[in-house]
Amino acid sequence: MMAATGTTLLEARGLAAWYGAAQILYDVDLKVQRGEVVALMGRNGAGKSTTLKALIGMLSKRRGTVTFLGQDISRSEPHQAARLGLGYVPEDRRIFTDLTVMENLAVGRQRARQWADGSAAPLWTCERLFELFPNLGEMCNRMGGRMSGGEQQMLTIARTLMGNPYLVLLDEPSEGVAPVIVEQMAHMILALKAQGVSILLSEQNMHFAELVSDRAYVLEKGQIRYQASMKELSHNEEVRRAYLSV
Repeated sequence: MMAATGTTLLEARGLAAWYGAAQILYDVDLKVQRGEVVALMGRNGAGKSTTLKALIGMLSKRRGTVTFLGQDISRSEPHQAARLGLGYVPEDRRIFTDLTVMENLAVGRQRARQWADGSAAPLWTCERLFELFPNLGEMCNRMGGRMSGGEQQMLTIARTLMGNPYLVLLDEPSEGVAPVIVEQMAHMILALKAQGVSILLSEQNMHFAELVSDRAYVLEKGQIRYQASMKELSHNEEVRRAYLSV
């Protein structure tokens, strides 16, 4: 038995963030509920990656309220949020290039988790991850530095899943990888959702977002300009032209 869908896992209210003196985010409100995939969309420079970094606690200068599983994490450090079960996959991957695939996965391991009602949350082992990412299973002793960009992307996601997160912040998963890897990423996200993992993904690839997402927020210059179901966004040509077209 899994916890009921519709429960809010992550919520931000009035989230603002700065890099030095430059303000990047302006009063962002968003939420991710149990059992859904939410796309945070916008052009390059809209503030998507900054939003994820602010949520996980990577920015020293932020304002607003962030709650995760009902707990205030507005002033938490990234490792504290991760221990609560909030996963983060950065766009720049950040794998350990001098460690093997298995060693990278071991670094991310955390305890098994339960939902508030006592039911088991998704539990990830190397074996389960190799079913999800067969390529990794074939190179478990390969050094991270000897993997392609797409393989490193898979390893970063797999390492995050070893922490058994309730929710994953996934930054630009389709950026800079081959089309075949993009397709595998889409299947992976849908498989994670089926296993009970919720996802907030930063993305500008409309086709990819349509394949995997339930809802979408559209960012422009650090502000939420539009929010709707993914289906509504895909049919709203005016919004797509104004905020997503290059």
